[in-house]
Amino acid sequence: MNPRRKKRLIMTSSILVGAAFATGLVLYALSQNIDLFYTPTEIVQGKGDNEVKPEVGQRLRVGGLVVPGSVRREGSGLTVAFNLIDVGPAEITVEYEGILPDLFREGQGIVAQGILVAPNRLQASEVLARHDEEYMPPGLAEALKGIEHVPPSQQNYNQNNDNQSNDKNNGAEEEGSGGGYDR
Repeated sequence: MNPRRKKRLIMTSSILVGAAFATGLVLYALSQNIDLFYTPTEIVQGKGDNEVKPEVGQRLRVGGLVVPGSVRREGSGLTVAFNLIDVGPAEITVEYEGILPDLFREGQGIVAQGILVAPNRLQASEVLARHDEEYMPPGLAEALKGIEHVPPSQQNYNQNNDNQSNDKNNGAEEEGSGGGYDR
């Protein structure tokens, strides 16, 4: 092998090894920040066809509905525990220390992020309350009383229907039906 080819081979090999090493570091760093999403049933019974359960100590997100009557506050502090359910029979306990979101209610959907400390218990570091698309702050809801909300998808439909009915009325006037608006 001539020196020029040998130098090119060494250079190409070192670039490939460096790229593989950099890719490995990036994937390792990302794996530390990935939080998989589970429902309470998937945590208890397993996820997917293989019924893979999350391991104790794993960071994850869990979403479900707060079981009515399950919210328990410990002492006068910020520690709260509550149970989550979904469509399945399973129920898990979420423990959280901090201020709960304003929209947190029993029967309301939430997403909790934290560490699984037991097969059916999550120590949450963050709790997010979910709400529907119709939510409005109380002040805005009061100001808009009496105003009918029409979703944008229906506005075009109503305008088209109004135009068609106006066209019909205009046509009726031209035919001499006597009805409609004066011109």
